[in-house]
Amino acid sequence: MPDPDVISQALARNLKRLRTERGHTLDALAARSGVSRGMIVQIEQVRTNPSVGIVVRLADALGVSIARLLDYDDTSVVKIVPAEQAVPLWSSPTGGRGVLLNGTEAPGPLELWQWEMLPGDAHSSDAHPPGTAELARVDEGQLTLVLDGHEHLVPAGSTASYEAAYPHGYRNDGTEPLRFTLVVSVPPPAR
Repeated sequence: MPDPDVISQALARNLKRLRTERGHTLDALAARSGVSRGMIVQIEQVRTNPSVGIVVRLADALGVSIARLLDYDDTSVVKIVPAEQAVPLWSSPTGGRGVLLNGTEAPGPLELWQWEMLPGDAHSSDAHPPGTAELARVDEGQLTLVLDGHEHLVPAGSTASYEAAYPHGYRNDGTEPLRFTLVVSVPPPAR
C-alpha cells in the first residue's frame, strides 16, 4: 500500500493542476462539486485527509476518475498498479474495505474497484453525474444493492449493471463475507 502522505501530496498536486487546467477558480470548483472552498484549499495545501465522498465529488466535478485524481506516478504510458500499491478508500470497523485497483480516462473516467464487506458492513454513495454507469460482479456472498431507495439482491456469480446517477449503496446483509468487483464509468464533462 502506498504511503498515505504520498497519496495526500498527489491529491493536492493533481487537484490544483486539474482545477487550473479546466479554468476553475476555487469558488467555481466548490460550486460544481458541493465541496466547500475551505476544504478544497485544505486539500490543495495537504492539510487534511478528505473522506471518500469528498474525493468522489471533486473527481466528478473535474470529470476525471478517482484514480487520476490520486495518481502519484505520471511517468508511463502503460499504468500497472501492483497489488500493494492499490489505494484503499473505504474501510469498516469490522475489517471490510473498498480498494481502487486502477482507473483510466476512456473517454471519461473509468475505475476498477475491489470490495470486501464483512457481515453487517454497509457503504452509501451520493448520486454520480448523469450517465454514470456501474457494473458490480459478485464473487462471494450476496450483495444488497440499494439504488434510489430500492433494494436488489445480487448473489455470487451474478453481475448487476445500473445507472449510478441516483443515491446508491452496497450492503452485506448475510452471515458470510461479501467480495465483489465494481467498474464505474463516468461520462466526460461537458465543455
